[in-house]
Amino acid sequence: MSDLNRGIMKFEGADSPKAVTIFSVLLLGSIIALIIWALQVAYAVQ
Repeated sequence: MSDLNRGIMKFEGADSPKAVTIFSVLLLGSIIALIIWALQVAYAVQ
């Protein structure tokens, strides 16, 4: 068992490149969306 197959991702194939890519894209996308939202709220940027 690899280290990536522990903790929150307790399923087979959690350390596959496809799963890691999907989760990282979702994570980075949500972070970018939060930053854009925060900038729009704070500075009224359109």
